[in-house]
Amino acid sequence: MKESIVTHSGMVQNISDGRALVSIIAKSACISCQIKGSCSLSDVEEKIIEVDLYEDDKDIKVGAQVTVEMKESLGTWAVLLGYVFPFLLVFISLVIFTFIGLDEGLAGLFSVLVLAPYYIIMYLSSRFLRKRFTYRIQ
Repeated sequence: MKESIVTHSGMVQNISDGRALVSIIAKSACISCQIKGSCSLSDVEEKIIEVDLYEDDKDIKVGAQVTVEMKESLGTWAVLLGYVFPFLLVFISLVIFTFIGLDEGLAGLFSVLVLAPYYIIMYLSSRFLRKRFTYRIQ
């Protein structure tokens, strides 16, 4: 079974050290629906992503219109790492701290503080994550 690919069109902003900075326009889901006229400009956001260039991408120049692709499963992992796992960590630690008899305020504070090691670990593993979460130019 072929894996699903997510694509975005964008424009190359800068090229250096075998990497290209590509500006893409991220649109909310309502932009493509039939009542898109009721959506505001706040539903559209420009994002700059870093794309590794390969041998067949060497002819790309600054200002070129390109299509960037990423495996859909990587988007799922990004949501899990960025939103779901931190939420579960806070929720589970809150239940544990409350269960062991801490005051509700302290349990809430400690539950939020549990996120600090999580994000430190995420920061320290950024090299690994950068290799795993890759974009390609079509």
